[in-house]
Amino acid sequence: MDSVLFTNIRPHDLLVVDGRIADPSTRPEDAVIVDGGGALALPAPVDAHIHPDKTTWGHAWLSRTPASTLRDLIEGEVKARAGMTASVAERAGALMDSAVARGTRAWRAHVDVAPEYGLANVHGVREAAEARRHLLDVQIVAFPQLGLLTSPGTAELMERSLGEGADVIGGLDPLGIDGDLHGHLDVLFGLAERTGAPLDIHLHDGGEQGLAQVREIARRAAGTRVTISHAFCLAEARELDDLLAESNVALTTCALGADPVLPVGPLTAAGVLLAAGSDGVRDPWTPFGDGDMIARAHLLAYRTDARTDEELAACYAVAAHGGAELLGLERVDLKAGDPADFVLVPAASLAEAVVDRPAPLLVVRGGAVIAREGRLLERSPR
Repeated sequence: MDSVLFTNIRPHDLLVVDGRIADPSTRPEDAVIVDGGGALALPAPVDAHIHPDKTTWGHAWLSRTPASTLRDLIEGEVKARAGMTASVAERAGALMDSAVARGTRAWRAHVDVAPEYGLANVHGVREAAEARRHLLDVQIVAFPQLGLLTSPGTAELMERSLGEGADVIGGLDPLGIDGDLHGHLDVLFGLAERTGAPLDIHLHDGGEQGLAQVREIARRAAGTRVTISHAFCLAEARELDDLLAESNVALTTCALGADPVLPVGPLTAAGVLLAAGSDGVRDPWTPFGDGDMIARAHLLAYRTDARTDEELAACYAVAAHGGAELLGLERVDLKAGDPADFVLVPAASLAEAVVDRPAPLLVVRGGAVIAREGRLLERSPR
């Protein structure tokens, strides 16, 4: 058995045996000792919504053009991507390495599928993920960024993608982009029924138009694993919380710029599964983002005006436990039997860590130290 004892950490020492946290009273005599330097152990966070095929991470600066609508952003992205010289695998892989070094345990990666791209983006992100499978779990969402019904051939490509690297079927603003709520959802839920794949639907539409789409998605969700990403219309509206909980529709929020942010307390109190993500990271849509989910928990806390220790801890729970549940990963509570996927951060408490957003001193995956002070110890093949 491989055994490692992490000592001098808070709230208590952690013994890891064969990749899982074990009862410290069973410590083998030959256990390797790792001194945590008084750091705080936290469950490794999960990025439940990221677009790695668009990123320019690690490559030349991209100057962005003004955009006032969602369509402007989409069209600007198509033009910008045409000028990118580095491959999807190179760019996504560089961002994966950085995210892992900052403690991220897993990704749900939304990857563009369209006749203009074919499945090249899916193949590129899967290539990067396979090279780092010992460092990061990656789910790929086949995402119809250019439209589902308005871009003929996209639905067929999305279904094909499930055999070529994708795991989840994505959707995008059935009304705002495709202008056909029932037609869009007929395609998505039909794909889910045929393939058994989960759905993850971007919903930027606000107001009553957005709420109507949420109601219809929830109505159709029985027996299908469904996530609504962003769901800006729900930032202030609480009347659908119970419906979402009853239909097991999960939500993701990214705490971006001026965009509405989903309220942590009311949604989780209602029993709605809520996860968090980075969304775009230094891509044609935004110059911001870094893939650091400890920093994202900080942004979520800041945007939702978290003040008490409990409110701050709840924001980290969204990033760690909410993300793990959404992706179907085992929960890490730092208890015997849990996967040994955790970070050690220089903080006296979880609340302080959320506010200070420190880089992890150590990142541990399956009991092995894979990063130290924000740097990977084992570089992935390129």
